[in-house]
Amino acid sequence: MLKEELKFENTNIFEGIPSISAVIKSIESGISTRKILTVFIDAQKRISKSREISFLVAKSHSLGFGIEFKDAKYINDLSIGNTHGGIIAMCTEREIPRLSTDDVKANGVYYFLEGIEDPYNFGNAVRSIYASGADGIVLGERNWMGVAGTVARSSAGTSELLPCYVCSPLDAVNIFKSCGYKVICAGIRNSESLFDTDLSTPLLVVLGGEKRGISGAILEKADKIVRIDYGTEFLGSLSASASAAVFAFEILRYNKK
Repeated sequence: MLKEELKFENTNIFEGIPSISAVIKSIESGISTRKILTVFIDAQKRISKSREISFLVAKSHSLGFGIEFKDAKYINDLSIGNTHGGIIAMCTEREIPRLSTDDVKANGVYYFLEGIEDPYNFGNAVRSIYASGADGIVLGERNWMGVAGTVARSSAGTSELLPCYVCSPLDAVNIFKSCGYKVICAGIRNSESLFDTDLSTPLLVVLGGEKRGISGAILEKADKIVRIDYGTEFLGSLSASASAAVFAFEILRYNKK
């Protein structure tokens, strides 16, 4: 199987120090149930990566994972990408809890991501959502968190740092509404401009993939359907990651008034 195809396979191999550091931080902060089993390091990187190795050795004592030095071929055979820098980690799966009202902060911002077509687009969306200061993401039963290593690379590790929950779309909307949240969906039909919308918290934002969009049942439940106005006569859709970035930082700007 080609490595490009492997990005869609379930994998808990985390590649490179940024991803591995994010896993460590998420474990230490209690966000994730994931555990690191073994870190594999290219033996030829002992000197050039001495600082990173010292960090990992220290963490291995407190978190109880092993460190093994291997040749470059061993590392490359286990990895999907080529930007790991000779350091990868084999981890357990992360248990993603089902959403309940107890998980919802009183005045937060959460995102429900529905129908995003590939893990890179998903990971890039998560990166923007995390950077904007969101309180968490909610996903459907079928989601990209199974390909955790790929998502971690594309999200710069932020997929491990953001609280994440699983719930059906309709149940998620009902839970957030019961907690006093407004629900806005990205869309075109019967929409208003993002830049004219009341984006005050608490807020649940539902974003869909550019091909499938958001299901009709969710759109009917939304308090508002909101569009991103373009600066030209472009008729296409933005990628989910681009839409997420625009929504996330406009919401951040709005609530800093």
